Amino acid sequence: MESLGDILKRLGDTTSGRRVAAGGSQPHAPPGPEEQTPACPACGGRGWFTPEAPAGHPDFGRVVTCECQRERIAEERTARLLRYSNIGHLTRFTFDALNTEGLSSDSDSRAAFREAYAAAAAYAEAPEPEGWLVLAGPTGSGKTHLSAAIANRCIENGKTVFFAHVPDLLDHLRASFGPDSEVSYTELFEQVRSAPMLVLDELDARGSTPWAHEKLRQIVNHRCSAQLPTVVTTGGVDELDPYIAARLRSAGRVVPLPGARPQDPLHRLGAIEPEMLRRMTFDTFDVRGNNPDDDQQKSLNAAFKVAKSYAEDPDGWLTLFGEAGVGKTHLAVAIASARIEAGHPVFFAFVPDLLDHLRYTFMPDSRVTYDRLFDEVKGAELLLLDDLGKERTSPWAQEKLYQIIVHRHNARLPTIVTTSLDFTKEKESIASRFRDGSVVDMHRIEAPDYRPIARRPRARKKAARRAGAPPARTQRTDSPSSSTEG
Repeated sequence: MESLGDILKRLGDTTSGRRVAAGGSQPHAPPGPEEQTPACPACGGRGWFTPEAPAGHPDFGRVVTCECQRERIAEERTARLLRYSNIGHLTRFTFDALNTEGLSSDSDSRAAFREAYAAAAAYAEAPEPEGWLVLAGPTGSGKTHLSAAIANRCIENGKTVFFAHVPDLLDHLRASFGPDSEVSYTELFEQVRSAPMLVLDELDARGSTPWAHEKLRQIVNHRCSAQLPTVVTTGGVDELDPYIAARLRSAGRVVPLPGARPQDPLHRLGAIEPEMLRRMTFDTFDVRGNNPDDDQQKSLNAAFKVAKSYAEDPDGWLTLFGEAGVGKTHLAVAIASARIEAGHPVFFAFVPDLLDHLRYTFMPDSRVTYDRLFDEVKGAELLLLDDLGKERTSPWAQEKLYQIIVHRHNARLPTIVTTSLDFTKEKESIASRFRDGSVVDMHRIEAPDYRPIARRPRARKKAARRAGAPPARTQRTDSPSSSTEG
């Protein structure tokens, strides 16, 4: 898994104008024969053409960039910006995926959320975001979703954004002092505080050390003085360090968010969203994939059969691993759905959210103790750990995940894990647990990303909305991209 230091190094390369390919300094290799797409009828696949024009016409002999080439360049730029952004799994948090009135049934709260939504959308759509936008509200109020939606929209519009969850950022800064750190503290700190646009998620005063206060003061002060666009989410400006609070108020607009409906955090963590259960079933999983070759097709078929078999009798562990978008989460949720329909409980934990919940239990206003939540996860009848590997960079996170995995491995408790990590090659301490064939069935899914199938219809709808025309209806209702994720 790529380290935050590597991401930040590439962020510096991007802002200085250097092109960096997805895998490092080498440019993308040309597509192989199996990846070739039909040639564009306008340019024949060259990416440019010369318009037919008589001699003396202004277009005579002029070389024109084809529309297909412009679209490809735009898609590649967006992909690079997403990699540099550190936004990770929050790419799914968009304005389109958010209820403009929030979740509350109270009219005043709905009105307040509409105002916050409008402020966030206006900030994101500005030709050049200026000043600061501070989203202040309690846990569950939607402020992280709004801040991530701002970042995703700005990236879509070609702007460089860096997204930092403050507790994780501080962990990385501490780790940069270690002898094994791949990036120096000075380099990491400078990249964060000078990012062209920065999102600081969950800026909080509770539980912070004097050292953390000092680092956050330096970041906030530098960005205020340099007038760099910044989005901040926080539980409340009044609860922050007075120095930081004064800078936030003077640098831009503070938008309050209403409190969410009271809900047990443990229940919210363990449950699967109804929309996921509706979309991600065995019936909606498209084993045809996205133009796979023969080996990839076999991989998809095998993964589907393994998942259906496990759903009938969850014995031991099932680990689904592979690149993003190949269907890991879809199959895992399909298993969970089948078990729930059969009357068996399932505890679903998106790993980055699980760690956030565990951290939150140390807060004085948490209604759930750490021991209660940790024991519930460790002892679940069937545990689904989704996206293991996204948030394992801090020593604290590694320790908590290690304890959960070791306990469930020793007890042979049914567990489903989805991850992009290949534990057949990983050398970390937990990797040997996954290689234990007596307990764990590891299945690699090698297939093309499902998601590009739906990008084109969504892009057409988005373009139509911007042009003021009604979006066209898509005909394919069984598209895996509408139901297959992970």
